Amino acid sequence: MRLPTLLTAVSGLCAVALSGCAGTLIVEPAPSAAAPDCATVMLRLPDRIDDLAQRKTSAQATTAWGDPAGAVLRCGMEPPAPTTKPCVSVSGVDWISLEQSEESWKFVSFGRDPAVEVLVDPRKASGANVLNAVSPAVAALHQQDKCQSAEDIGEDGTPVRG
Repeated sequence: MRLPTLLTAVSGLCAVALSGCAGTLIVEPAPSAAAPDCATVMLRLPDRIDDLAQRKTSAQATTAWGDPAGAVLRCGMEPPAPTTKPCVSVSGVDWISLEQSEESWKFVSFGRDPAVEVLVDPRKASGANVLNAVSPAVAALHQQDKCQSAEDIGEDGTPVRG
């Protein structure tokens, strides 16, 4: 009777040990990951984006969806300076598109401090769906500025506020 009990206990411990480590994605924390506002964002993020389940990550103020990851989010980034790079507004949050390749799209929120970075693998997730899913949480960060279009900029390069 002791052998089956021992085997059950050992197999149970192995399952716990394996499940405790499996699925944790190693992510480098953002420079200001400890910003209190990031905690608010993290608590509001969705558990799923399309068919991608949220998973554990190794750093504060980070999360990911999918295994392998289709999207990774880091809160606590340095806010980007004004840029001519493409900007899109999703649910009241402006996102600058910093990089696009076949394997990775990189977006960073604009006009909010701290900024939020989102990396999307377009082979696994839709960039539009990811931004739609996370923007309500990022909207909790105070908006300090917004993206400007060409019509919003005067001939001297200064913003025209109406």
